Amino acid sequence: MDLTEAMEGGPAHGNEVPPGEPISLILKHIRDAIAGGRLMPNERLLEVDMAKQLNTNRANIRTALAVLESEGLVRREANRGARVRLISEQEALEIAEARLALEGLIARKAAELATDDDVVFLRQSLDAMRVRLEAGDLIGVSALNGDFHRAILRIANNETIGRLLANLRHQLVRVQSRPIPAPGRAAKSGGEHLRIVEAIAARDPDAAEQAMRTHLKNVAEGLKESFAMNRGGPFNS
Repeated sequence: MDLTEAMEGGPAHGNEVPPGEPISLILKHIRDAIAGGRLMPNERLLEVDMAKQLNTNRANIRTALAVLESEGLVRREANRGARVRLISEQEALEIAEARLALEGLIARKAAELATDDDVVFLRQSLDAMRVRLEAGDLIGVSALNGDFHRAILRIANNETIGRLLANLRHQLVRVQSRPIPAPGRAAKSGGEHLRIVEAIAARDPDAAEQAMRTHLKNVAEGLKESFAMNRGGPFNS
């Protein structure tokens, strides 16, 4: 796929990155295309083509690919160039476990810092997800789910964990688009989300952390079941 087309999810309409833009913007475009599944696992990333499509030079593309390699999104091999890195099932589960630990801490901090307005926003997020779920809009539910977790991160106000989680989510979202969801998982998440919000509303850090850890443990189990369903057999750990 043409990289500029991949960035937009549709036909190319000219250069994506204005001349002179920093590496950070180039990184964002490539990272978003990988995380969003518009650049697929094992797809080749050619420096010459990318430089032309993003209106930059090969040195900037090379720098961006080195950063993406350090984030685990790209694999570079001598004399073979770069490819989007394929995430294994085992690594996906390890990422889910790491996210469990980090988001548990975030939920604890959110319970300590949440304002009444924050709690109202979280409850509204749950209502919006419920409406989408009842309409059968699982893609919409997934998008709002991401917003919900980011809202808790915002309330917790921990930039370091935020950066770590952003990288993990970039990895995991690529995996979650491959297997089919375990039956009923979205509905079960609604109840788990409610328990998280109730703990935050009660300003109970212990309960908030436990509710988040339970939720993400179930997410990891659902991911494992999804892999097994796609293979037609049990997960081999």
